[in-house]
Amino acid sequence: MKSLLLLLNSVLHDMGTLCCVSTSLDYKTIETRVKHEGISFLTITLPTFAKDFERSLELGKVDHTLFSSFAFQRGLPRFLGGYLDLVFDRGTGILLNVPDESAIFAIRQISLLFSKILLPCRDDRVAAAFTQYIECELDVIKHQSQFVNHLQSDYARLGSMLFRNLFSSLANRLYQRELLPKHGRGSTADRILGNKKYRIQEWSHRLDREFPFMDYLSSSYSLALANLSCIDIREPWDERPVRVISVPKTLKTPRIIAMEPSYLQYMQQGILELIREEVERDRLLAPFLSTKDQTPNQRSALEGSLYGNLATLDLSEASDRVSNLHVRTLMDRFPVLDRAVQSTRSRKADVPGYGVIHLSKFASMGSALCFDMEAAVFLTVVFLGIERSLGHRLTLRDIKSFQGQVRVYGDDIIVPVDYALSVVETLEAFGFKVNLRKSFWNGKFRESCGKEYYNGHDVSITRVRRMLPKQRQHVDEIESTVSLRNQFYLAGLWNAVRFLDEVLERIIPFPATGSTSPGKGKLSHLGYQTEMIHPDLQMPLVRAAVISRRTPNDPLDDYGALLKFFLTNRKTPVSTSVLPDSHFSKNHLERAGRPDSANIKIRWVSSY
Repeated sequence: MKSLLLLLNSVLHDMGTLCCVSTSLDYKTIETRVKHEGISFLTITLPTFAKDFERSLELGKVDHTLFSSFAFQRGLPRFLGGYLDLVFDRGTGILLNVPDESAIFAIRQISLLFSKILLPCRDDRVAAAFTQYIECELDVIKHQSQFVNHLQSDYARLGSMLFRNLFSSLANRLYQRELLPKHGRGSTADRILGNKKYRIQEWSHRLDREFPFMDYLSSSYSLALANLSCIDIREPWDERPVRVISVPKTLKTPRIIAMEPSYLQYMQQGILELIREEVERDRLLAPFLSTKDQTPNQRSALEGSLYGNLATLDLSEASDRVSNLHVRTLMDRFPVLDRAVQSTRSRKADVPGYGVIHLSKFASMGSALCFDMEAAVFLTVVFLGIERSLGHRLTLRDIKSFQGQVRVYGDDIIVPVDYALSVVETLEAFGFKVNLRKSFWNGKFRESCGKEYYNGHDVSITRVRRMLPKQRQHVDEIESTVSLRNQFYLAGLWNAVRFLDEVLERIIPFPATGSTSPGKGKLSHLGYQTEMIHPDLQMPLVRAAVISRRTPNDPLDDYGALLKFFLTNRKTPVSTSVLPDSHFSKNHLERAGRPDSANIKIRWVSSY
């Protein structure tokens, strides 16, 4: 805790220098409140201050219903008051005509510094998150009747216009059996990891009707016939449910995800690859949908902050509120595709504290198809909201006219400001929850895909992701702190940089290195250090810490190795971002999966 406070004090000094503001009283307030409230003040209360501040920028004034955890002095909170005075009028609380962008950046940097530090939530908060998962499922069921009675026909019509070509191409490729499944590196509901996934002996009748295991689970028919008795073909009532778990997100609430059975994830990945290939080729959809690149959304957020023409919308519990009916309606005219997607969808979930439940949502976060399918649903609803605002049915020409103005990346949505209210209302009519604290269209603040802008100025901040290291064995913490130090350096937070340099230099050698050096070093505009020259290569060298991670020992031979060979040595060109790591590893038949250990070695490495 002490090291976190010292780091925050360094950041306060940097922000005070940037804005010519005294920070001594602010730090005293932080010290006092941390003493009484603990780390939750840094990780929960301060981030709430930032959200209220962003809401005030959106409203154009400080409302007294905001900043409820902080005392006011006239029209503004006393805490960080020196910075707030550069943004709002203290007497009235109204946004200044020319607010200081540096002060906006400073307030956000201070209050959000520890908002996403990786620490476990309290048990009661985890239990509440699982309860919310169940309540969300009930909401999905509740909104289905409204969808069928009032929204489905227009939604289906617009969906057909948007996705006709995409779904037709996908259905044709599936019919031609072009799908090539693959395994990911993540955990699964059946707890199968690494190379063991290539020895799957479980399938389902639903899946077998569309993707016979003899075609997709073995490298030849003769081997499939030889192992026929070993395959467990599960009936619908006996299928393995997804395993719902919590993973760290913030100290306020964890992230709830669902682990899919390995045989379903295997086929989902194959469908996903086809979808992403076809989206990139689709001239209508490519300007609206992005499945790999966040930068178009970020550029749109910058444009919206500068000109006020584009709104940024964010959804809460986005994936858990997409009904399976939403997805099926989009694919209604493409039965081959619909059957393929439905056969790889899990119908049940095992939720801690609630047992096994049947799912009405399409999929939770964890399904390979979740992200892309929710984006397709949201894009359709966005255009339905635009259509309602215009008062007439959209034509294909109308839709094309919104290229560059409408953009969807998962649950990060960009729409023209003129249609923002109508889109929000339509999203909520479908049962989605628009997070108004993270959606912006009135002021000059915009946020999308991890980037924030005010009036065209980048006010994105740097966050602490892990606790600071105390010894060399804290490998993940060292790696995270090196990254944090270098981000602060690029942002010009010199006091924070000096503090982190001292922390790291007590544990490891920390020379200045180039960005491509294998050693963990500090970025410097003055260049890299050279301690000696390699006698043969004439290359500058320094002694630095090198992190090595050990992939688990997981030998694979026999038929499983043959299957992996054919799956990873595919003939069709695909982007490297979707290939498994084993495709490039020389010893992938000996070791596989996510690293199970890491250590630091001090050795001579290239300086640049």
